[in-house]
Amino acid sequence: MVTPFHANIGKLYAFAFLQKTLFPMAIITLFWKDHIGLSLTEILVLQGIFSAATVLLEYPSGYVSDRLGYRTALSIATVIGIAGWGLYTVAGSFGEVLAAEILLGTALSFISGSDSALLYETLLAEGKEGQYARYEGRVNGFSQTGEAMGALFAGVMYAAMPLLPFFLQIGVWAAAFSVVRTMKEPPRDTGISTHGHLGEALRITRYAFLDNRRLRAVILLNTLLGIASFYPVWLIQPYMRENGVPLAWFGPAWAGANLMVAVFALASHRFHASFGDGKGIFLFCVMILAGYAGLGLVGGTFGFLFYYLLTAMRGLRGPIFLHYTQKESRSSERASILSLQSLSFRIAFIVSGPLVGRLADRMGVQQAFHVLLYGFLLLLPLLSWLFLRNVARTDESRA
Repeated sequence: MVTPFHANIGKLYAFAFLQKTLFPMAIITLFWKDHIGLSLTEILVLQGIFSAATVLLEYPSGYVSDRLGYRTALSIATVIGIAGWGLYTVAGSFGEVLAAEILLGTALSFISGSDSALLYETLLAEGKEGQYARYEGRVNGFSQTGEAMGALFAGVMYAAMPLLPFFLQIGVWAAAFSVVRTMKEPPRDTGISTHGHLGEALRITRYAFLDNRRLRAVILLNTLLGIASFYPVWLIQPYMRENGVPLAWFGPAWAGANLMVAVFALASHRFHASFGDGKGIFLFCVMILAGYAGLGLVGGTFGFLFYYLLTAMRGLRGPIFLHYTQKESRSSERASILSLQSLSFRIAFIVSGPLVGRLADRMGVQQAFHVLLYGFLLLLPLLSWLFLRNVARTDESRA
């Protein structure tokens, strides 16, 4: 059934592509180190504060999205994001970069959950909610293709003019804002609560972590898998420099990583249909452990290629785990629960990120990957067992 909201799907693809065409990302760690003068510890502290800003606004932004509309939340996000990228063009100190990152964290908090919730509600209006993982995989595919395209020549642009990627970023996000304004909001139950914002937040948090063991298991394992693929985002550039990778390779290497995410995100629904929960989670664990083992033990000019195992896992994981979360969420609180899932990931990074940065500064990035390998060896089996016990078995009993 085609509805007046069907065009949202293509527009969400376009928004994902534009929003993630992040020209600075392939060189951002080098920019912080060379242009601003930050250490790896300061960089991970910076990202911890970025995550804290996101955490503080994660649930409120989801609440705004559920009450005022997903299009409104995405519009707010793009305007704030443009301001953040604009501030980067004049930043010259830790404090100024921090202010830019707080703005970008605020923008991300408004995007988080709103785009996925709008997609799900659009599919629900068309009777296609059962195909959500397939469409979410396509959104992720466009998103990562955008980031790959932005990264392709980032190293060359950075070498010619360090601020050029940031100026281009402003224009791309302005285009994303234009796309958002043409979207249409599907009708839904807004479930206005009389308990107030704080009471509503506590109720939803209790539902996610205490009342619904399936949702709790999904969020906990998704957080760990997300952290496993996130540390290397900030460590891979200094890792490549430590191992003598030429600067001209940075853009194509980053582009290849994001294309890997895109390809595997597009294939995620087929992967889940073929492997199911048990074999799929086992493969995720193998990819993480093999990736960290390669980065920590192999090294050399081509050692960074083990990072691609982690980006492949990231592509497969995203749509599958979002689908599990969507199934456990009511329309009136869908964006709030998705934001809560993102909040869990951000809190984990706030706590662990600066410690990982200090470890990399003291021991070197390659040795840091080696140490992290043993941490994941301890945690992955435990949370995987919890997920399979509460989610996979319950699904089997329902079938």
